Amino acid sequence: ANVPFFSISGSDFVEMFVGVGASRVRDLFEQGKKNAPCIIFIDEIDAVGRHRGAGLGGGHDEREQTLNALLVEMDGFESNEGVILIAATNRPDVLDPALLRPGRFDRRVVVARPDVKGREEILRVHTRKVPLSDDVDLSIIARGTPGFSGADLANLVNEAALWAARQNRKFVAMDDFEMSKDKVLMGVERKSMILSDEEKRNTAYHEAGHALVAAMTPGADPVHKVTIIPRGMALGLTMQLPEADKHTYTKEFLEGMLAVLMGGRSAEEIFLGHITTGAGNDIERATDIARNMVCEWGMSDLGPLAFGKKEEAIFLGREIAQHRDFSEDTALQIDREVKRIVNNGYEAAKNLLSTHKETLDNIAQALLIREVLDANEVKLLMEGKPLPEKPRTPPTPPPTAAAPATDPKVVRPEMRPAPGFTRGDSPAKA
Repeated sequence: ANVPFFSISGSDFVEMFVGVGASRVRDLFEQGKKNAPCIIFIDEIDAVGRHRGAGLGGGHDEREQTLNALLVEMDGFESNEGVILIAATNRPDVLDPALLRPGRFDRRVVVARPDVKGREEILRVHTRKVPLSDDVDLSIIARGTPGFSGADLANLVNEAALWAARQNRKFVAMDDFEMSKDKVLMGVERKSMILSDEEKRNTAYHEAGHALVAAMTPGADPVHKVTIIPRGMALGLTMQLPEADKHTYTKEFLEGMLAVLMGGRSAEEIFLGHITTGAGNDIERATDIARNMVCEWGMSDLGPLAFGKKEEAIFLGREIAQHRDFSEDTALQIDREVKRIVNNGYEAAKNLLSTHKETLDNIAQALLIREVLDANEVKLLMEGKPLPEKPRTPPTPPPTAAAPATDPKVVRPEMRPAPGFTRGDSPAKA
């Protein structure tokens, strides 16, 4: 625009001395008027623009005085002064209503995570100076990274370039991007972790249960990769990648997700004769999804009702309690519905695995040998076909140090909330 640009963070207005914040607001707008036409940008405006009356310092809270000064200065702008005011925040829900009324910040631009076309264009920007091999197809990478932000994609390209450099290659190939995607989504491999043969066997059957249920459940996200190599804080991982960006989720999809989460525990019970703590995270996520289905999304026999109003302290910026607007009898019904929904998912997984015992055993044995299986290899095993003789990954080197074991987990990319839902309303919370 070829005009002066003034940038300041919302936290820069916050000081220990009374009156400093309001004074800085007046100084900022004075500079803007002197240099008009210009643009003033306030980053993280929620630091000073939170809802008034929610603080702990009463009506004379310093933050409120700063906000009042900001409102007064915005009202003092004339349309012909040529000063444009822009602000950014990740918490529009906590902003004071007076700040958002017409005449102030009345135009809201929501910057969501990029769709598949946006991801491809972002990848083109970040790979502009990266030498790529002829087999690299950015459109395929974009389709395989749903839910990624621009920073995630930049990290993906950087990790792929580092991996290629470690292999002494001058060009970044498609395999490098696959390795990078696994690292970003599943975490860094921890091949030094000591695992006994029994723990490896438990993890193999646990992950095989997740993979088989995911592959055979209609409408479930396709299996991308299964591994029993410890990554991040997990002993094993079953990663699913959706075929397209999802904005809403059907009841059938959520029920299938519950069955996939329960697949690990079901496989342990059927094939190992005992259960382990490896399903702890799966059970927690399944319970959260089921409770959201009952209390928020109206997907239970209780009907389309919402139970429990969230009470959030605006000043603290987080939920501190949940108001119970239902009776004790209704609370018991909610608990019974949550239990029924989770048990239905568990029984669905158990019945499916009991019917396909041989296939699950083949997947588990292949995991013990190869440690990593991709989607094509899982498909071959389900069809009863032999796998190629050459393993896709080298065997794990001997461990050098002990590390604490943690739960195997089913990992999926972050799921964006449906329209009208807050971040906490999304199944990703579960």
